[in-house]
Amino acid sequence: MPHFTMDYSANLDRTVDFDALCRVVHAEILKTGLFEIGAVRVRAIRCEAYAIADLLAENAFIDMSFRIGEGRSEEDKQRTGEAIFKAVIQHLDMLFQTPHFALTLEIREIDPALSWKKNAIHPRLRKTGD
Repeated sequence: MPHFTMDYSANLDRTVDFDALCRVVHAEILKTGLFEIGAVRVRAIRCEAYAIADLLAENAFIDMSFRIGEGRSEEDKQRTGEAIFKAVIQHLDMLFQTPHFALTLEIREIDPALSWKKNAIHPRLRKTGD
């Protein structure tokens, strides 16, 4: 149940291809070998209203949250976070050329007692071996 969400400031629409960025993150998640393809979700959510730092119009952010089910070691979580963060930094290199961009990533484990799921994608992918 890996759900990866990127909240981002609307002023990045002109400079970031979020479809491509979602695919970069998706690929990094799968490269870890820790998650089934049928469970991976990556999405970007545009934030219209925001106030960043000294309120300059050029200021921008992407806040990434990765929610995963329990059962992975601290080493696996650390390795996964580092790989994703590195790939995103490489993809967004142009944003770090200015003093107006902030990027964050947090990994959180989901409490299985407080999480409900029904996934019709798993059976299809498991049947085909994908």
